[in-house]
Amino acid sequence: MSGVARTIEAAGGVVEQGGLIAVVHRPRYDDWSLPKGKLDKNESAERAALREVQEETGLSCQLIEELDPVSYTDNRGRPKNVRYWRMKVLSGEFEVNDEVDELRWLAKADALELLSYEHDRELVAALAD
Repeated sequence: MSGVARTIEAAGGVVEQGGLIAVVHRPRYDDWSLPKGKLDKNESAERAALREVQEETGLSCQLIEELDPVSYTDNRGRPKNVRYWRMKVLSGEFEVNDEVDELRWLAKADALELLSYEHDRELVAALAD
């Protein structure tokens, strides 16, 4: 049984404000991505999405609609499933933290250019304008 990698379950958000999308830089990976993270034990995907977005961006958000889930293999070769929601900002502001050192608010086209991963670009590209 030990040879099978367990699928990582994660959740995150496409955070929108004023027609712009929040994209975060993670220095640990030197990448630009959408805010997301792994579910805690017994945590719902919805709660994890809100928590991870708040931890990485400092923003308290509201879920608007669930987007298509994304599946890929992470940088350690493990299968990963991520559920994303469109979110709107209720309050808060970004501060540099352990995971994220920069947040940029970008128009959709600019976000598509900056995002490091194809699966993030596909998710943003599928958003209705």
